[in-house]
Amino acid sequence: MRRLFAILFGAGLLAVMLGLWLLWWGGGSAKAETIVVEEGATLTSLCPGLERKGLIPGNCTTYRGMARLLGSSDGIQAGEFEVPAGTSGAKLLDLLQHGQPVQRLITVAEGTPSILVQERVAAVSYLTGDAPLPAEGSILPDSYGYGRGEPRAALIGRMQAAMTRELDKLWAARKGNCPVSSKAEAVNLAAIVEKETGKPAERRTVAGVYCNRLRIGMKLDADPTVIYPVTKGKPLGRRILLSELKADNGYNTYRRAGLPAGPIANPGRDSIAAVLNPEPHQFIYFVADGTGGHVFARTLAEHNANVTKWRALRKARGEM
Repeated sequence: MRRLFAILFGAGLLAVMLGLWLLWWGGGSAKAETIVVEEGATLTSLCPGLERKGLIPGNCTTYRGMARLLGSSDGIQAGEFEVPAGTSGAKLLDLLQHGQPVQRLITVAEGTPSILVQERVAAVSYLTGDAPLPAEGSILPDSYGYGRGEPRAALIGRMQAAMTRELDKLWAARKGNCPVSSKAEAVNLAAIVEKETGKPAERRTVAGVYCNRLRIGMKLDADPTVIYPVTKGKPLGRRILLSELKADNGYNTYRRAGLPAGPIANPGRDSIAAVLNPEPHQFIYFVADGTGGHVFARTLAEHNANVTKWRALRKARGEM
């Protein structure tokens, strides 16, 4: 009798274990869901929400028991997770413990002014808190991942930390043939280079022009530095006024020789690298060539001839 009881008990236990195993690995949620897990959350604190969404087999008590018996003892990750339809209880736990949280991206283009970085970060609804205005030139243009609920200030802080790291590397590799004496001055000049040419192949050439001008004490005469005090880096949307060209505000490089009072944008890696290793040449002038690039000159006479050609081209296009 005892033997029969033992056999029946064993068979019953085996049936229960098999049922739990099938429940653990089978079934799955009826539809896809998104789960946001806060820092420090546990399966116990998360379970009621999973039950309400129909993501777990059975109830919380059953699921936690199955997790202890059949799952891993690893902790739950913080982050945002996408749970596909049909995800079993076993796969759900593995996703929360070892899966890749959703990564959202925000991209800061090269030459973006800080006021637009602030506006872009402020507009991301998944982030929290206020978006501080970062110092001009302190952001490294790049694509940055962020999680739902991350503070906006923390995201901007990561952008600034990336610039600090990158600038340290570029400064250590500088060639020393441009008269900029600090990282801040390199960023300042790189922002002008960034704004003056959209052609990557020209960056070192344009940087060389400005380095030559700084070396001989010639004014930089850069239009973007005139615009910056007017718009804080946003597009001007019209021609520069004569009064703006004459304004002496610390940024206008038509008024004073040397670098402006500060950067006029957040330059990218390549523009900073161009300033720290400019093309060696004797050009001190350049003007648009009508193709999106520029033509360079060593003397004022050469430059005036290039300007005449550019004006004739613009007139033929009906732009003047």
